[in-house]
Amino acid sequence: MADNALGRFLRARREATTPPTTERRRTPGLRRGELADRAGISVEYLTRLERGTDRSPSGQVLSALADALTMTADERVHLYRLIKADTNCAPPPPPPLRPTVQAMLDALEPTAAAVLSPAGDVLACTGGFREISGLDDEQNLVRFAFSPQGKAHHPDWEQIADDRAASLRAAADLGDHSAAVLAFELSITAGAAFTDRYGSAASLPPATGTERWGSHLLAFETLYLSGDGEHRLMVYFSQH
Repeated sequence: MADNALGRFLRARREATTPPTTERRRTPGLRRGELADRAGISVEYLTRLERGTDRSPSGQVLSALADALTMTADERVHLYRLIKADTNCAPPPPPPLRPTVQAMLDALEPTAAAVLSPAGDVLACTGGFREISGLDDEQNLVRFAFSPQGKAHHPDWEQIADDRAASLRAAADLGDHSAAVLAFELSITAGAAFTDRYGSAASLPPATGTERWGSHLLAFETLYLSGDGEHRLMVYFSQH
């Protein structure tokens, strides 16, 4: 990370944050001790982060700092990008779909169906899925669920958020690198809305059930595909 960009960003946000008292101060914003107390970390550790001598904070620490500094959603994303720029955390590309899997999707049109990676990446989908999913340019169901657009799209968002976090936790616990990277990202960008669910996930997400997407009530079935990628086919049927 060039010129300690993470440390400079944290210090700038600390100095721009309104202190808890109106007393006259020599320096603007929060003192290091005040921010450390808010975030539940030591002053020494915060000092190392700001000075750039520690550039590998955990997602939990970054989320706590983002909460303590009342960062906006855009600032949380920027914070994650600063970490990403300093690490090689990009997951490997998923293996390509077999032609027969793509042919199965083509045959399912216009039914809403998608092939997902363990981390929730949409690897391929039908036009029917794209029409109702609300994803637009987003290509991951878990990331979408914890975005403002996803929260607005799903009337039963609490259920969706619980299930998506549980799905990601299951994949990460089984060693899926992409799932672990996404969990780290969402711990910063989505904060407690994600981390509370991810940390308390105690069961696997349902393989069948119903979900509301926009105005659509959908029944879904999950079919696990053979092969090394551990892909799954999700098929959604409208309920009338």
